[in-house]
Amino acid sequence: MDDLKEQMKDHFLQYASYVILDRAIPNVIDGLKPVQRRILEILYRQNDDKLHKVANIVGQTMQLHPHGDAPIYEALITLANKGFVLDRQGNFGNIYTGDPSAAARYIETRLSPLARETLFNPDITDKLPSYDGRNFEPVALPAKIPLLLMQGVDGIAVGMATHILPHNFTELLEAQIAHLEGYNFKIFPDFPTGGIMDKSQYDKGRGKIKLRAKIEIKDAKTLVIREICYGTTTESLIRSIDEAAKRGKIKIEAINDYTARDVEIEIKLPRGQYAEELLDALYGFTECEVSLNSQVIVIKDNHPWETDIHEILIYNTGKLVEYLKRELEIEKERLLEKIFYKTLERIFIEERLYKKIETLKTLEAIYTTLENAFKPFRKKLLREPTHDDLEKLLQIPIRRISQFDIDKNKEEISLLQEHLRTVEKHLRNVKKYTIDYLKKLILKYGQDFPRKTRIKAIEEIDRRSIETKEIKVGFDPQTGYAGTKVAGPLRFTCTNFDKLLVFSKDGTYKVTNIPEKQYFENAVWVEVADKKTILNVVYKDNKTNQAWAKRFIIEKFILDKIYRFIDEDAELLHISNNPKAVVELHFAPSAKEKLKKLLFALKDAPLKGVQTRGIRVSTQKVKKVLSGIS
Repeated sequence: MDDLKEQMKDHFLQYASYVILDRAIPNVIDGLKPVQRRILEILYRQNDDKLHKVANIVGQTMQLHPHGDAPIYEALITLANKGFVLDRQGNFGNIYTGDPSAAARYIETRLSPLARETLFNPDITDKLPSYDGRNFEPVALPAKIPLLLMQGVDGIAVGMATHILPHNFTELLEAQIAHLEGYNFKIFPDFPTGGIMDKSQYDKGRGKIKLRAKIEIKDAKTLVIREICYGTTTESLIRSIDEAAKRGKIKIEAINDYTARDVEIEIKLPRGQYAEELLDALYGFTECEVSLNSQVIVIKDNHPWETDIHEILIYNTGKLVEYLKRELEIEKERLLEKIFYKTLERIFIEERLYKKIETLKTLEAIYTTLENAFKPFRKKLLREPTHDDLEKLLQIPIRRISQFDIDKNKEEISLLQEHLRTVEKHLRNVKKYTIDYLKKLILKYGQDFPRKTRIKAIEEIDRRSIETKEIKVGFDPQTGYAGTKVAGPLRFTCTNFDKLLVFSKDGTYKVTNIPEKQYFENAVWVEVADKKTILNVVYKDNKTNQAWAKRFIIEKFILDKIYRFIDEDAELLHISNNPKAVVELHFAPSAKEKLKKLLFALKDAPLKGVQTRGIRVSTQKVKKVLSGIS
């Protein structure tokens, strides 16, 4: 049993370590998860400036990725929709509506120019064997841009999670320049969906930001949402608005989604509601305002590193300087080799050293003779010629020797030396070279990535203050009008989120939003639909002329739907909400019945459902009912 426990503990730790390091958490160097890095590596190998079928790239990536094709496809779509490293053709889904992408066989992709220029250099890329040992894959791409902060990332591993928000391309590179120049810098998120952001609590990525949708007031009765919050979709936003309306938090007449390339959600308001007044309620009770928390955890030196975005940018800047320096050193070595060989070649031909080996019979003698022949010219050479150098000289064809242009050779060497001096100058001041490199990137690509999210202080919404507003409603039974602008004899106080319960003479009722002024045909009773008031009703059955009574509560309803509370062949005689109400029934004259009238306390009627018949008050035929007796 103890062995099993130890085995389970060991296996769990291995699994947790694998999920953290090789699946869910990105590397701080290139900002990529392993599956994303493998996709980009395959695209780099396949790169020919033409678009590739996504299905083909997914299949090729399976050479490096030990999991199925579905996670590769999903990771590629997510990476493409970030908008930085992949060019797209076809339907890759819609970040605004949440619509899914087309099947992998229908869409195409390739590396973007930015990715080709800044993410790859085989000369400075460390590689390790793939999962099956048949291939090699990069440990991390030598990213010369802070891709992690540009794209943002979400990842959930065992016991930890990371949530890094996306930032603006130009602002990140300008912050790197400021750091290299010794100045302080500040960077804040920038979302592809736009919106308005309050960054006061961001705290270098260790806090949160408040984000609002961009809402335009088209006219007094119409609002249009032009930009949505990051992490929401038009569908989820509309659903949140519908739910807020159902809960009585806001009042809307209609909502229409016209989103295509850009977001356009139109909200129409009913009578009594105005666009300016609805804004705070939309921010307070719907996804028009969200808070996004940031948690910065990345992989650094094969260990999780909990940090902040400023530390990441500083680290990326240090790596950029390191990469550019290594590239310059490699370029210097390459130039020195070219200068050396061209000088060696010129001496070999100009001094006719090839004549000394024309009669020699063995390779050993040839090599020895050439080594001795170059000794007088050692000062003109950057190093001693090697066996491989001499081998290359021996492979020069006679035609090339006979047509050799010494002046052209000297000119080529002069150009290489000029280039070498430039490289050496950059190496002496790598920091300045790095700053110039970043400025060139901004000039070349900055216009492609403008800031989409506006930064603005957002005041905290007091939901209580916008949730309930006291209003007065009037009802005039003589005219049938009811609403906030009706000065009728019957008046009551309610809130702006209450509904109006309207009963008609024909035995029907409905629940509606409170209007400013509206005509209700045959209305006899108007009250707040509070789902708890007990209503008393006395009515006459027109077939028997007998009186019936009942009590009920309106608990369930659909707005503006017509319901019945008495039968169609009945006549309403009395309706009230007085718990102590007593009515006086006057009976039609009859030779058989001596009782002319009857007092009936409505509390004696049982409480039943609104559509039940109630109880019969008397078997005599009723003539009229007098109300208001208590």
